[in-house]
Amino acid sequence: METQDQSQSAAASNHQTGQSDAQPPAADQLVQDAGQSFLNPGMSLPPQHSIPVLGNGLPVFPNQDDTFATIQQPVFNNGAFANPAVMIPPNQQMMGLNGSAIPQPTSTNGNGLSADDIALYDRQLRLWGMEAQQKIQSAHIVLITMKALANEIAKNLVLAGIGSLTVVDDQLVTEADLGSQFFLSEENIGQNRAEAAVRRIQRLNPRVKVIADSGSIMTKGASFFGNFDIVIATDVSPTLLTFINTATRLHNRQFYAAGTYGFYGYIFCDLIEHDYVLQRDKPNVPTTIGPETRTRSIIKVENQKEGGKTIEKVQKRELYSTWDLASETSQLPPEYNKSKRRLKAVTPALSCLRALWAFQQVHDNRLPDHNKQDLEAFTRSATQHHQFLSLPADTLRSEFLRSFLQNVGGEIAPVTAILGGQLAQDVINVRGQRQQPIQNMVVFDGERMEAEMYPLHPEGNIGRAQLELSLPPNPMMPLGQVDAAQMLPMDQSAMLMGTGM
Repeated sequence: METQDQSQSAAASNHQTGQSDAQPPAADQLVQDAGQSFLNPGMSLPPQHSIPVLGNGLPVFPNQDDTFATIQQPVFNNGAFANPAVMIPPNQQMMGLNGSAIPQPTSTNGNGLSADDIALYDRQLRLWGMEAQQKIQSAHIVLITMKALANEIAKNLVLAGIGSLTVVDDQLVTEADLGSQFFLSEENIGQNRAEAAVRRIQRLNPRVKVIADSGSIMTKGASFFGNFDIVIATDVSPTLLTFINTATRLHNRQFYAAGTYGFYGYIFCDLIEHDYVLQRDKPNVPTTIGPETRTRSIIKVENQKEGGKTIEKVQKRELYSTWDLASETSQLPPEYNKSKRRLKAVTPALSCLRALWAFQQVHDNRLPDHNKQDLEAFTRSATQHHQFLSLPADTLRSEFLRSFLQNVGGEIAPVTAILGGQLAQDVINVRGQRQQPIQNMVVFDGERMEAEMYPLHPEGNIGRAQLELSLPPNPMMPLGQVDAAQMLPMDQSAMLMGTGM
């Protein structure tokens, strides 16, 4: 069966947005209407002290490892992952989804899976195969901030059988944490949140090395992130996300960011340049090497015989942008502007998220409070971002602004389960390199029950060429000149086609 490319939408919707004859409300009216039922969104975040910047707005650090020191301040996934408590006899022959036998490797020295591993991961081996599982088991991942969303991510990744998971969180467990986190209990109140959660995470899968780091992520040097294959930051400020992404780019590491605000949330990923292979029956029309979209291109096509059929293997490459560019200055792809219906279907949560991130950056990383000044600043910012994205003004209404602001600061378990599961699944797809990954922003709208994907990229260079833009130029070059030949390698083409092509 042909493997289909991932669609622009992460969750297809049959909702038809009707035309409205009403005039779009003015920004002043939105402020007045939204203020009628604006609630307290939650606790403020630690204040951010000043950071020197260049004329282009990029941060300047004295050296690589001062990047962050500069800032002051057990549910199984619907059967997709194996339950470690359920094992099949090691000598039982495994059958794939197509009815063919899955060969069992004899090596147990890191070049293959042991019989116990095959028994433990039986169901997921049938889904994504032996080679992908080996890549998953070699992955070393760091997860920053252990709140409800990170609980879901950790659960799914550990059950999938990654190599190691390091949890970084310097906060203490509070009573509020117990309402949305299933790795904590009353006896953990007052303990470090990472250390308390790791004890129960480890029980999910003893084969995965789970490590607690109770230090502050803001004291880590950029080299810290070079120790991991994938960096996942959840529920942290946009300013901190910018610094983490700068460090992952410097060390050529894949980066995910995610957060939830009640019924709303997002996933962002910067994989820099990511290669993957789609396998399908050879079509009648030859596959052409070259660009498919601005971010995706076909770089290699190979054919091989399997069971009397000709199988085509298509290697594709996706290019990505950094967090600061995608979250602030990037517009929707040009094809959106060609369709009024498509623009009208874009969730206003995208504009509100950008307004929230902008508010945090100019207000010491705190969330909007329940006062008229904050309400006006947020509403005007949301309106400006809505206009910048060329979205119809009548899709951003005071009712939606009220709903969004009332949800800021909250954690809702079903929402964290949806986004946490989607992020973890994408990490698995990226490691296996057999599926198209997220490109590059997913926005979850709980009112519509949709998780739409929007490729947000600035004009100009994207992918690895964007690295030069994310680092300050000479003579104030705190992170050091980076030669592409000296960058830490990412497992890409060498892991894809392989000797089996």
